[in-house]
Amino acid sequence: MTLDRFIKVKYKSDDGKTRELVDILSDLGLDCAKTIEEKVDLQFDALRNLHNSLEDDELFIKLVIANSIVSYQLSARGEQWWWEFSRYFSENPPKGSIADAYAEFLPGSRTNRRLVEGKVRRLEKLEPFLESLDLPALKEYYFRRMAGLRDDLARALNSKRSAKTIVFAVKMFGYAGRIVFGEFVPYPMAIEIPDDVRINAYTKRFTNEPPVSFWGRIAEQTGIPPLHIDSILWPVLGGSGEVLRRLKKHCPEWEDVLKLASL
Repeated sequence: MTLDRFIKVKYKSDDGKTRELVDILSDLGLDCAKTIEEKVDLQFDALRNLHNSLEDDELFIKLVIANSIVSYQLSARGEQWWWEFSRYFSENPPKGSIADAYAEFLPGSRTNRRLVEGKVRRLEKLEPFLESLDLPALKEYYFRRMAGLRDDLARALNSKRSAKTIVFAVKMFGYAGRIVFGEFVPYPMAIEIPDDVRINAYTKRFTNEPPVSFWGRIAEQTGIPPLHIDSILWPVLGGSGEVLRRLKKHCPEWEDVLKLASL
């Protein structure tokens, strides 16, 4: 039995809706995802702001990785959290341990004030790995080993490779790498989509198959890596009014992107 046949037997799915999903994503393509990431996603703007303020490429990338690892159980929208992070560390760059800097930052945060002790412990666990990296190592990860970064982060934190914050950290690392190194490198097909509440709910419109495996197959059929699919879906699944305004301004295919919400 082929893998696709096995999946159809094991999981219920709406094949008609799935074909429509594949057709829309295929038409949008990787260029649409790149446009959304760089011109629509407010988180990308927040990273540019921090990079311009810090003038320290290595510290900037490490902070982005660290911030991704504690980006869960937020008290506000993700873009609000990333802008708070950007403004705070633009004015208060860490002078020592990143974990110590977060131990000062998180208790007073307006957008990420839950589970502070656990988040600081995660950063303490991650710190030795971050300290082992220099800018050439980060560049190597960006241009040749993004899947390796996922694996190494998972190992450092004793987490699953597909854990939401692990793969999200690689996505935001990709944003940071693009800003620092000035070149777009697509995410590897092997890196899973972040399995969060919005993706989980959206997946149920098509199938009861687990989101990670479903979107992995959609990625193969469309030629768009899962992390870039996440970027295309994000504006219609959780974007603010400002995000939708920017989508219409910068993305010529915005009507097709919005079609995804109606599937």
